[in-house]
Amino acid sequence: MPPSLRPAPDGPPACGRGRDEAPHYPALVPTIDHAVPADFPRIAELTVGVYEGEGLVSPDYVPQLADVAGRADRADLLVARDDAGRVVGSVALVLAGDFGEVTRSPEEAAFRMLAVDPAVRGQGVGEALVRTCLDRARAAGRARMVLSTGELMTAAHRLYERLGFQRLPERDWSPRPGIDLRVYVLEL
Repeated sequence: MPPSLRPAPDGPPACGRGRDEAPHYPALVPTIDHAVPADFPRIAELTVGVYEGEGLVSPDYVPQLADVAGRADRADLLVARDDAGRVVGSVALVLAGDFGEVTRSPEEAAFRMLAVDPAVRGQGVGEALVRTCLDRARAAGRARMVLSTGELMTAAHRLYERLGFQRLPERDWSPRPGIDLRVYVLEL
């Protein structure tokens, strides 16, 4: 593990966790910036690896996850980099157009395909990406952020709820039979 991602060797457990609980590493302070084409292979590897590896998607959705260039054409593709410049997270911010899928008006922004490298989970990378999406949506004059998430994405649900997102069950939807997506909203 690179030194920047290693937990402190001694001292009390972080965040009030007991010594018998899972380790909680100190927050990684990622740099969030726009993805460039050279990042696309890593973003595809990361996104497909997380979603497919954790059983969060069906095999027919994998080509969409791997199509980073396609989503970069339809969204503001952001990456989180560690202090060595490695891509450790990614998200597609949708400020306009139909790629958001759950947006219903020009006042709404959305983000999709949030992925964080499992090696840095619990270190604030996902939260930094979401907060950046929120800040950019506010700066673009959007009134709310909406997103859809799968039922099995419980870690993401906890993050969204901690950041103030509320469930919007009347807008839950299914892209195809057997795939049920939950919608969350945050007024900006």
